[in-house]
Amino acid sequence: MKVVKEKKTKQKKTGKEGTGKVRRTWNRSNDKVRDVLHSAAFLSPSVTGVAVFFILPFLVVVYYSVIRSPMNPEFVLLDNFIAVLNNSSFRTAAKNTAMFSAIAVPLAVVLSLVLALMLECRIPCKSLLRTFFLSPMMVPVASVVLIWQVVFHYRGTLNVILSGLGVEAIDWLNSPYCLLVIVVLFLWKNLGYNMILFMAALNNIPKELLEVADVEGASAAHKFFNIKLRYLSPTVLFVAILSIINSFKVFREIYLLTGNYPFDGLYMMQHFMNNTFSNLDYQKMSSAAVLMALVMVALIALLFKVEDVFGKDVEG
Repeated sequence: MKVVKEKKTKQKKTGKEGTGKVRRTWNRSNDKVRDVLHSAAFLSPSVTGVAVFFILPFLVVVYYSVIRSPMNPEFVLLDNFIAVLNNSSFRTAAKNTAMFSAIAVPLAVVLSLVLALMLECRIPCKSLLRTFFLSPMMVPVASVVLIWQVVFHYRGTLNVILSGLGVEAIDWLNSPYCLLVIVVLFLWKNLGYNMILFMAALNNIPKELLEVADVEGASAAHKFFNIKLRYLSPTVLFVAILSIINSFKVFREIYLLTGNYPFDGLYMMQHFMNNTFSNLDYQKMSSAAVLMALVMVALIALLFKVEDVFGKDVEG
């Protein structure tokens, strides 16, 4: 009888323990579901905004790029892309945009890093130099463009100085030098912000490593390329991506300087997009937008890969 009672008691305890485990598991699963629902509730406004204003319009653009027209939604696959690639205006715009980005983006990264390194040192007029490069961040674009018009106009300040030196006046915005003018404008407008990012990254480099390098007699070049640059690689990547995006947005300044149809050397992708939109040529504009998006994605993916290879030993 005692054995039977002990067995029944054990069975009751086991049953209670099993029920308790089930309840705990159920409570944990309820907590997880509750956390997921709370997270979804907080994220839903942002996700909805991104979906409505970014993802959905981009899908519409992709749809327009593979059909005949909005009134004739016949599926034509690559016909619109071939037509755009054969368009002389598109080729001119793509060539000018690629050339501008190839010149301006590396200069923006390298010069802002050099400025950040200079401002780390004890140099004269440091605050004046910092103010010169940060002031464009506080000045509206229209005011910056007005300054450039005053300086680079055919009868502007620069030509007056050149005339005083016996050099013939140059129509800067309608000559082969036009791209140089826009590159200088782009750099002056963006170097200040990039410089701040590099200065913050330089302050986060472990001082112990630099002190050890000094004790071991490492040169300044060795410290820069083997310590500083490796720790700066995520910031270099971010500044490069930001500069690429800003280089594609330079249309705003060029438009304010020269209008819809500038000199051939300043005709950018944004001009092509703007003009095709004004002509309601949605297929051409959508195809060009998809091609530009693919190029940017490929370029940014390449930058991520380079940064991953170069900075992996630092980031672990």
